[in-house]
Formats: sequence, C-alpha cells, structure tokens
Amino acid sequence: MQVSMASARGVGVANEDTVHASPTGVVVLDGLSAPKDLPMGCIHGTPWFVRQLGTSLLNLIGDNNVTLREALRAAISEVNDLHRDTCALDQDAVPASTVAMIREREDVLDYLVLSDNVLVIDLGDGVRAIVDKRVEEVAGEEMRAALRGPTGTPEHAARVSALVTVQRRLRNRPGGYWVAATDSAAADEAITGTVALTQVRQAALLTDGASRLVDTFGTLGWEQLLELLSTEGPSALIARTREAELADPTGERWPRFKRSDDATAAYVCFGLQQHGEEDS
Repeated sequence: MQVSMASARGVGVANEDTVHASPTGVVVLDGLSAPKDLPMGCIHGTPWFVRQLGTSLLNLIGDNNVTLREALRAAISEVNDLHRDTCALDQDAVPASTVAMIREREDVLDYLVLSDNVLVIDLGDGVRAIVDKRVEEVAGEEMRAALRGPTGTPEHAARVSALVTVQRRLRNRPGGYWVAATDSAAADEAITGTVALTQVRQAALLTDGASRLVDTFGTLGWEQLLELLSTEGPSALIARTREAELADPTGERWPRFKRSDDATAAYVCFGLQQHGEEDS
C-alpha cells in the first residue's frame, strides 16, 4: 500500500478535516462544522476532536484482530475519556465527524464508511463509490433552504444554522443519521466490507470537500477523479476543486452550504506506479 495525501482549509478559520496513514491503514475524518451562533458543549472544539479520534483509530486498526467497527467504538470511548470531566458530553451540541478508513489485513482490504465521506475503489473491472447519504434524507426543508444562495450572506448563514440545529437533534438516533461523536453505538451503523486485495488496483478516501468535482459540480466522474489522483496527486485535485469554487463563488450554478469546504484526499495505490506523496 502506497499512500499520497493532501488536506486544505476551506472558508473556516481552521481545517476540521484530518488524515492519518500507516503502512497498512488510512483514516480520513471530516469534522462537522458548528456555526458560531450555536452552543457547543465541548471546550476543545472540532479540530481537536478529529485529531484525537483519527490518532486513536489509526492505532487501533493496527491490530488485525480488531474489526473496524470495534476500532471505531473503542476510539469514540477513548476520546470521550479525554474530555468527559471538562465538557458536557450529554448534550446534542458536541463535536462530531464523518469517517472513512481502510486496512490491509493479510490478503484482504477492510473498509468502513460512516456518513458522507466517500471511498472510491477501483476493482479492475469497475469503480465502486461507497458513501453513506443518510444525512441527506433528513431535515429536507431546512436543507433545501440552506442550499439557497447566495453563499456568504448573513441570511444564508442563518439558514445553515437552522439546518444544523435540526440535524443535531437527529444525529445518532433511529430515523436520523449517524456520525462519530460521543455515542459509540454509531459504529454499528457504519457501512463496512471486505474485498480481496488481488481485486483492488487503487482507492481514494475523500471528504465531501474533495469529492465535489464529481458529486456536486459534476465536472468529473469517479474514474476521471482516480486518474487525476494517480497522475497529478491529491493536491492537484484540491486545486482544481478550488478553481471550480472560485468560478461560482455565490453558489448560483452549484448550490452548496459553503463557498469552499475543507478538502482532504488520500490516494492509495496497490502494487502500481503512482504519483509521489504530497501533504499540505
């Protein structure tokens, strides 16, 4: 497994994505943004949360006897222990994150996806995109309102805050959607699977800020995205995404919650020549 990766901040004051890699595993997290006008029960904030969770996950998946679901459950509990004495972890307003991770284990590749990160796997005879879109199935009225532009206005920010308020009440509940936050049972709701390593040629783990060229802008397909990653690297994917965002700064052509989102991409090559490793 050879990994190249890049991560870049969007319009926020801090990058709430994180990416971690080892010789046999990759973890990509996208922290859920918390509008400044809404309460937050954690004094540490989302960037701290995703860093702690990502570090714990990478350590745990190094043990092949631990399933990825078990690792996620344990990592959530470990992070809870780090701040339960200082933060109000029983509230809805706590840091949360999407998760995508893979692990080489003997002759197979394990994967886990929770919420709207995207895992793209090239199986040789076709490309498969794995994503958990349950968040798009709730709070429909508020979501449609939050997607109305122009982005960057106080009115738009208020509609996004209204959406997040409703989403917080639906997180990690039956009939809602599931993310990594304080409830370790969310791990049981993740999409998981295993494929033979002999089938896998390459893969990409993407936060939704890095998958936009395909699933929001529609300017690339998944096969083209993998080709861009393999030839030019993750930084080039993010740069091209920023170009598209700048061409539509108010979200008129491509409605979205933010003009530019934090973007993180990890490209993984299995036994093939690849572009050199990049980090940002």
